[in-house]
Amino acid sequence: MKCSISHAPMGWNSYDYYDTTVNEQQVRANAEFMAEHLKEAGWEYVVVDIQWYAKNPGSMREQYQYIPFGGLEMDGFGRLQPDVERFPSSAGGRGFGPLAEYIHSLGLRFGIHIMRGIPRQAAEKHLPVWGADVTAADIADPSSICGWNPDMYGVRKNVSGAQEYYDSIISLYADWGVDFIKCDDICNTNLYPHNPYSAAHEIEMLQRAIQRSGREMVLSLSPGPALIEKAWHYQKYANMWRITDDFWDDWALLRNMFDRCELWQDHRRAGCYPDCDMLPLGRLGKGFGAERNTRFSKEEQRCMLSLWCIFGSPLMIGAELTKLDSETLSLLKNQEAFRLTHSAFQGRQFEKNDGCAIWSSKNRETGERYIALFNFLPAPQEISCLLTEVEQFAEDFTPVLKAKELWTQEEIPLQGELLGARLAPHDGKLFKLIG
Repeated sequence: MKCSISHAPMGWNSYDYYDTTVNEQQVRANAEFMAEHLKEAGWEYVVVDIQWYAKNPGSMREQYQYIPFGGLEMDGFGRLQPDVERFPSSAGGRGFGPLAEYIHSLGLRFGIHIMRGIPRQAAEKHLPVWGADVTAADIADPSSICGWNPDMYGVRKNVSGAQEYYDSIISLYADWGVDFIKCDDICNTNLYPHNPYSAAHEIEMLQRAIQRSGREMVLSLSPGPALIEKAWHYQKYANMWRITDDFWDDWALLRNMFDRCELWQDHRRAGCYPDCDMLPLGRLGKGFGAERNTRFSKEEQRCMLSLWCIFGSPLMIGAELTKLDSETLSLLKNQEAFRLTHSAFQGRQFEKNDGCAIWSSKNRETGERYIALFNFLPAPQEISCLLTEVEQFAEDFTPVLKAKELWTQEEIPLQGELLGARLAPHDGKLFKLIG
């Protein structure tokens, strides 16, 4: 059985701020901040994103995000290891074990990003595969590559040693104490537009290896957009899958997420969470050479968080946590809003047009009801919803006396069953209905 998690994962990922350059000291600082300020609200995963194994990443950033065939830290079986210069506790073959142990000591969980496949350098050197009488060159597929990262070859399907390779890396991660794996270039192998799900067999091998390891690990697939016709396969073999390509702080991308959430709303259940990608809040972009504040307005931040919550997406903060301002930190402490990511809640789109959207959510176990209102326009507008017409509520409708807006804590008495509010441009409001 794959990892059974009752709510969409919540945590921090190093990519939006550090890109390829994050180091151990920075990871520890963010974990310490999360433990002190955010753990109580449900945030628990600390995820080291891409190229933790690379030598001198970011040193050629004006030319390359990923240095072509740059130096990699790797053991004698082609298994990538943390770069010792950036992660000094990994020295002596200890890998991420010491860092994971520290994260766990804070009451948090530890995750890493990986690229699908096997290092090209391992294939070039004909390194042996742990547990198999073959080399990396025997299982590597040179016709299966990533269009934006030069580190890996895909792994061949149905050849001796392929499953053993995945077993060997997952066993290593289990020994380190990894709780979360974000695998990239696998959810949509978009270099191949006529076969964008060409790595389906590698997803299956990854999940099989996780089961064999004896350690529960969340399996997250990137990048998107995920393929709706493969929803059954994502649900069977993964816990999370990206329904978008990289999401950044741009209103056009946020508006597009409403269309994506509408498409995927029926494919969320316990242990299966369509992923809207990271939350680009706070300070971003240092690793990209241009540190800045998020471009989202305060209203757009509420809009994004309201959609992610009522849809039930995983929540991953992309900011440098130690630089969060008090207002952003307050948003990220809203336990009541984040309860909607539990699998007992089911989000549904009730209405969408050029100017607005309305979503509902109901807890299948407790009957709790929520409504979210969204303004797409660059001007304020009144948005209202007749609660008796909301499909999720209609069958066993009970009267609603008032609605509490979760970001402002304002309570609105209702006249009849009409919930209405005035929303600022690009704003989102999330209401709990109280009987």
